[in-house]
Amino acid sequence: MGSKYTKRYTEEFKREAIALVDSSGKTVTAVARELGISSESLRGWYRRAKADQVEGAPGELTSSEREELRRLRRENREQQQTIEILKKATAFFVKESDR
Repeated sequence: MGSKYTKRYTEEFKREAIALVDSSGKTVTAVARELGISSESLRGWYRRAKADQVEGAPGELTSSEREELRRLRRENREQQQTIEILKKATAFFVKESDR
């Protein structure tokens, strides 16, 4: 569960941190310690960057695929809500027409 005081980093900072991991030969943890950031944050940025460059683990989603998945899940949820409303409306009108 994240804190409401979570530090936000610019995309430029993230790119530079990832480049530092690639160019320095140091571990993600060592670079994160030098930069004063969470090693888990840097590890996540690094993994996503590699996935976006098609260098990630097999089956790992790229940023665009993750965004599309988020959008499709949102659409699916909205459509399920619409279906539930229509079912209730149908039941209501069937009951009313029987009177």
